[in-house]
Amino acid sequence: MTRIDSAGPPPRRRRGPLQALIYWSLVLIVWGLIFIGGFLAMFATDLPDTSKLYDVKRQPSITYLDRSGAVVAVRGSQYAPPADIESLPAYVPAAFVAIEDKQFYHHPGFNPWGMIRSELYNVRHPGGALRGGSTITQQLARNLFLNAAQTYRRKAQELVLAMWLEIHFSKKQILALYLNRVNFGGGAYGIEAASQRYFNKPASDLTLGEAALLAATMKGPSRYNPAANSVRAARRATVVLYEMEGMGAITAAQRQAAFSHPVHVSVRLANQRAQYFIDWLDAQVRAQVGEPTQDLVVETTLDLPIQAAAEQAVRAGVAGHAEQGVQQGALVAMDGEGRIRAYVGGAAYGDSQYDRATTARRQAGSAFKPFVYLTAMEAGHTPGEGVVDEPITIGNWTPRNYTGKYLGAIDLRTALAQSINTVAARLANEVGTARVADTAHRLGITSPIQTDPSMALGAVEVSPLEMAQAYDAFSNGGLRAHPYGVERIRAANGRALYDHAAGPAAREAVIGQPALSEMIDMLRGVIARGTGAKAKVEGYDLAGKTGTTSDYKDAWFVGFTGGFTAAVWVGRDDNTPMRKVTGGGAPTEIWRDFMVAALPRLAAQSIPGAPGTFLPPEGADQPPPGDAESPDYEFAPRQSRPARDEAVPY
Repeated sequence: MTRIDSAGPPPRRRRGPLQALIYWSLVLIVWGLIFIGGFLAMFATDLPDTSKLYDVKRQPSITYLDRSGAVVAVRGSQYAPPADIESLPAYVPAAFVAIEDKQFYHHPGFNPWGMIRSELYNVRHPGGALRGGSTITQQLARNLFLNAAQTYRRKAQELVLAMWLEIHFSKKQILALYLNRVNFGGGAYGIEAASQRYFNKPASDLTLGEAALLAATMKGPSRYNPAANSVRAARRATVVLYEMEGMGAITAAQRQAAFSHPVHVSVRLANQRAQYFIDWLDAQVRAQVGEPTQDLVVETTLDLPIQAAAEQAVRAGVAGHAEQGVQQGALVAMDGEGRIRAYVGGAAYGDSQYDRATTARRQAGSAFKPFVYLTAMEAGHTPGEGVVDEPITIGNWTPRNYTGKYLGAIDLRTALAQSINTVAARLANEVGTARVADTAHRLGITSPIQTDPSMALGAVEVSPLEMAQAYDAFSNGGLRAHPYGVERIRAANGRALYDHAAGPAAREAVIGQPALSEMIDMLRGVIARGTGAKAKVEGYDLAGKTGTTSDYKDAWFVGFTGGFTAAVWVGRDDNTPMRKVTGGGAPTEIWRDFMVAALPRLAAQSIPGAPGTFLPPEGADQPPPGDAESPDYEFAPRQSRPARDEAVPY
């Protein structure tokens, strides 16, 4: 008989503290890997196709040239053949590693500490844009396969793709892909295109300072564009150089040498002038050739040195009268054939892209009076005709002069030179406001014109382009001007797609004699002895008219010489009054400053007095050599290293 032992199983041996720690650590690791695998699998279900890694899809570029062949701007995407990373100076890739991802050569595609740091920031700043601790590999994954949406889903997919890249490519290959595909601002993609765009040289010839400036754009291609935002870009490049020194990529002597050699950005390939003009032309180009499917070259009517003078004059004029409440300005200049030579839609394109040269409609004030006087001249009145400046009431309207005084017996020549309101109102009432509106439309005003008696004093909303167009008939012998900015459009291979010269050449005469000569005589008097005296430039035949609205919301000067007209407006975008800014002040000063620079280049001649007699000076269609002034950028060396949070983007 077998005896059964009733004792239980032997007691289980308890784990020691170290064994327990190892055991539970392994359990947590296994479950963590399972969780991470499931998490990544969930976001990997709709990853983009990675088989087209080397495909480049881009919008065709449109290169705009000025009338002498200088590059004004490049719109769309610009790509160049990929740069061989082996051919680049060692400091070029080092600049990007130093400022974007110091641990690039040591992480598996992502930097856990950078991600944790970013998440802590996101927790502390709820509701704001998410920060991401993206490595160069993650940035490449985003640029190649994803979009820039700041969401957790996109970040998770970015992480998956970054690890895929690290598995399939070496660090050198990843860095080469990154440098050849990243956006450098201004439409340039890849370091070769950026080097050509900004410095007019291959990437293999980049200096240390140039490399730092390009690396600086990575924080924000638009915000740190070296052509559009030179000061901000230079400050960021300074940070790049200090970070390179900190990681041992360059020496202190090399950093100091970079500080002592200013970087020169090529005007021809990085010029940021005339952006309002390019915006204005863009729709016209697409209307002529349709949505581009290939790179295009557009030859424009713009003259870059004259454009530079216009931008400088507007910028300085607005700044110089800021205390009087002037906030914005616009200038349009065109020759007697209608070619736009300068076009400024605002004081600073970077601050506001709203185009005040064509989009805005503002009251013309007394700048509208030449249409009243021209209608009167065509009806038989003469400049020497006597009139009386005295109070007048037309219906329920009683116009008053700006000074509040009346001159008594004067002639029409004096009335226009002194911008007498009562005389203009009386003339418009006599010849008929409807006829005045017809005259303005005939010369080139395209906006609707109301025919109340107040229209005689410029209660009509127009654009600077319209005013330049209408006054141009006074400058060119009485012919209707049709402003245009595109001479030719061709494909990059040279095939012609559009030629303005192939269109209708005949233009109609819109001002006859003796009215044309009479109006030129009176408008010369505005500058010689009237409200536009500040527009005078010794040695040149000039004429024009000031304009001021009664509430000081708008101020104008529109003037011309033989075959060249410029219209200037200043005011405020919110349409609130300035502080007693008149047409004879800020806009006339802007006009004069611009014309002083433009007139010698134009080889300007006297204003023609008979219809159709204007002929441009021989060779005037071929401008003298020269280009817009190009900017130099100097780095600002610091005595100490920058703070880490300034130098390292998250």
